[in-house]
Amino acid sequence: MLLKDKTAVIYGGSGAIGSVVARTFVREGARVFIAARTPAPLERVASEIGAEIGAESGVIESAVVDALDEAAVDAHADDVAARAGGIDISFNLISHNDVQGTPLAEMSFADFHQPVETALRTNFLTARAAARHMIPRRSGVILMFGGYGDPHPDYSLGGLQVAFQAVEALRRQLAAELGQYGIRALTLQTAGIVDTIPEDMEGGQAIVEDTVRRTLLKRAATREDVANVAAFAASDRARSMTATALNITCGTEVG
Repeated sequence: MLLKDKTAVIYGGSGAIGSVVARTFVREGARVFIAARTPAPLERVASEIGAEIGAESGVIESAVVDALDEAAVDAHADDVAARAGGIDISFNLISHNDVQGTPLAEMSFADFHQPVETALRTNFLTARAAARHMIPRRSGVILMFGGYGDPHPDYSLGGLQVAFQAVEALRRQLAAELGQYGIRALTLQTAGIVDTIPEDMEGGQAIVEDTVRRTLLKRAATREDVANVAAFAASDRARSMTATALNITCGTEVG
């Protein structure tokens, strides 16, 4: 098992991607704490994972946490560390509440700024909370999601790419400061996860087809792809990797 005896905190753990990551981490031997703002989905995901995998009580746990609330994030991290003996992995997968479809020249500053503020605030708070518990143990992995790519001239993405670029700068700074303590910071760079798009979404099929068209592999990454790469990145098999992005864009972004 890649993550045997590791403790992982997944913010946005009841979401479309977070829930799959949580399931994979548990399968790989981790004790997983999922956090999100809404109780019912959290409880459902924890229950489903426990039943599906036959996990023992305490291997998958849930807690209502607003990952934009400084006090709540710190208190939850303190509680996890106290109960589990530390935090090995922190992965932030919450939504950035971005507004798309409106050209920048026509967008309000509030809509443009929202994903930038959300992404930076939540990633800073959750990374800091985890780092404070990782530093004394001189080990840990902080994972971020999204990754900066080239702007798309055919889409109006609002502040989303700006938010990703800001998070990349944060990840680099974290890696530089925390490396001396054995803490790694990595981004999972994506270019659209097609199976998160609802089947009944207007224009959804066109988005899927275009996402696939822009790849070199002629297929797009899925939630399982994200989860599998995250498990590897968080494991000791990737112990020499930090301060970089793991490109899982199927060749949409060429390094």
